[in-house]
Amino acid sequence: MKICQVISYFAICLLLSCQTNAQKKETFEIVKTDQEWRIQLNDIQYKVLRQSGTERAFSSTLNKIYKPGIYSCAACNTPLFEGKYKFDSGSGWPSFDREIEGNVAFSVDYNIGSARKEEHCAVCGGHLGHVFKDGPKKTTGERHCINGAALTFTPTKND
Repeated sequence: MKICQVISYFAICLLLSCQTNAQKKETFEIVKTDQEWRIQLNDIQYKVLRQSGTERAFSSTLNKIYKPGIYSCAACNTPLFEGKYKFDSGSGWPSFDREIEGNVAFSVDYNIGSARKEEHCAVCGGHLGHVFKDGPKKTTGERHCINGAALTFTPTKND
């Protein structure tokens, strides 16, 4: 086999093995057309939740909120994170050391060339962010790095 054929073969294998959002065939409780999502969500919410985009670091008003409450999916209102598990990671995005179990789904994305653990709303499939292993060592060791545009915050009296 010539070197060009070998390189072409590996390039094709790499392209076919990469998982993209279009290849995900998960089924969610809430399903809407692209047009319905565009009507419901503002531009940045649509970019993040439906196109797996990322908001600019330090741009979310939710980044510096540290009071009791629930962070829910901006697309379907599913409770995703509790305020008592939020911490300042210094990353520029709201960060939590754990999710509300059962309300967040996980997958792997390769959008930057290496594997990352991606988070989605388990009810509508909206992209939330990613999980990293550099969170608080005293708790879970995880940092759920979440786009503020994917969330709404509802304060509560007790956390």
